[in-house]
Amino acid sequence: MSDILALLQCLNPYITMTTLRQMKHIITAMLTMTGQVTMLNISRWTDKGGSYRTVQRFFHTAIPWALAFWQFFRQHLHNPADVYLIAGDETIVTKSGKKTYGLDRFFSSLYGQPVPGLSFFALSLISVTERHSYPVMVEQIVRTAEEKAAAKAKQDKKKAKRRTTRCKPGRPKGSQNKDKTQVTFTPELLLIQTMIQKLLRLVASTLPLTYLLLDGKFGNNPALQMTRQCGLQLVSKLRHDAALYFPYDGPYRGRGPYRKYGDKIDYDRIPDKYLQQMTIEDDIETRIYQMTMLHKEFAQPLNIVIIIKTRLETQSRAHVILFSSDLALAFDLLIDYYTLRFQIEFNFRDAKQFWGLEDFMNVKEVAVTNAANLALFMVNLSHLLLRQFRQFNPQAGILDLKAHCHGRRYVSETLKLLPEIPDPILLSQVFDTVAQLGCIHPVQPCLSSP
Repeated sequence: MSDILALLQCLNPYITMTTLRQMKHIITAMLTMTGQVTMLNISRWTDKGGSYRTVQRFFHTAIPWALAFWQFFRQHLHNPADVYLIAGDETIVTKSGKKTYGLDRFFSSLYGQPVPGLSFFALSLISVTERHSYPVMVEQIVRTAEEKAAAKAKQDKKKAKRRTTRCKPGRPKGSQNKDKTQVTFTPELLLIQTMIQKLLRLVASTLPLTYLLLDGKFGNNPALQMTRQCGLQLVSKLRHDAALYFPYDGPYRGRGPYRKYGDKIDYDRIPDKYLQQMTIEDDIETRIYQMTMLHKEFAQPLNIVIIIKTRLETQSRAHVILFSSDLALAFDLLIDYYTLRFQIEFNFRDAKQFWGLEDFMNVKEVAVTNAANLALFMVNLSHLLLRQFRQFNPQAGILDLKAHCHGRRYVSETLKLLPEIPDPILLSQVFDTVAQLGCIHPVQPCLSSP
């Protein structure tokens, strides 16, 4: 197994050596331990120098995590010949109690309703060749009392308006045209914009970045304008019933402004001239259309890709609408890039399942920030360790890595009780054999350990 402290030396200019040694003890324990990843449980699995007070001091130390993520990625994970995309997404961590910093009610797609917990927004760099996501920045979403009151007042105003007014056709009398590029960003979009700008400043001289991948929640004009202000192109998804219009290409009517919007799209009758690809597999026909279209809520034309799947036996249909602000982006790349966005979900899964994102019990602001960032930092570190581990076990996963570290720890502690160290060949066989206990994909004991 690689020396953890050696891997962390690239962080030395930004993190003190004392903090790095504490971090080394904690990371070693997290790789070895079983059960919940809490400060108390971590301290039970640390070696000499990793007491509970040491663990506590680390979690209450302010750490420049953005620099730590970037320096570790650039030193150990970056491939100069690869193409990278920025992906952003939010994850909800359920929490109980009343004292945890940032505790609020957030909508969880897993539960299908608002739940008490914490919300974190993460940015990651996705490798197009490796098809893997590397977290590089994490920020907690904390709503102030004023923001909560403003959101509630806005929601109540909408409800009251729906009850007291009737929907009349056409524009309201006296309304004027608005510049759709001048929008007021929500606090969430302002946070995301700040994070993106900070990331772009970090990677400016090393990594060219063009596309930002966001899920359907951000398939709107404010998110697009925020992305364009950062100098990036947005790739996202629209609602399935989005009102899209073909650009008008007919004759001038002779008076007034030139007509902008043509016919509204009918998703059941899309002209064949926009068809890019058609395939049939397992009795399901897939048609992919691409066109430049207009949406009355957006300030600019959109590069639209519509994927329609039809079950030939029943003729039931379903469709998805992807879009990008880059009008020159090919349909296959647009689909591939949006598909890669899901890799960030695997980061959240690993951070919650293996590295304590769902387990931590810290309540103070600095401690909560460190717990969340450490969990996602472990995602990158474990990927690096798995690269080495898979040289001897190509099918190995995180559970195999943890079982390997767990077994070697037991052997090391047992050897301390022996009056003398066994023969090196026998010792190697003992390490290899015990390290396979609990592995999902064990290897032959004769192979050397990484």
